[in-house]
Amino acid sequence: MARVVVDVMLKPEILDPQGQAVANALPRLGVNDVASVRIGRRVEIDFAGEADLERAREIADKLLANPVIEDYEIRVVEAA
Repeated sequence: MARVVVDVMLKPEILDPQGQAVANALPRLGVNDVASVRIGRRVEIDFAGEADLERAREIADKLLANPVIEDYEIRVVEAA
C-alpha cells in the first residue's frame, strides 16, 4: 500500500481568518514571538499498490482544492 499526502493551503494573497484568529489568541497563551499563522488541511490517500501521483493530482484538482483560492502540494509517504 502506498500513501500520498495532499497538503492544501490558501494562496498567500488570500486572507486567512482562521489563521488570524489563532495568531490573535496566542498572546493570551503567553506566546508573543509568532508573526503569523496560516491554516490548511492535510488529506491522506492510500492507494492499493504503487502510489499514483497523476491520479492524486487529478483528485486534488477536481475535488480537494479550489484552484482559484488554494494551492496544494503532493508527496508520497510511507503508510503507517
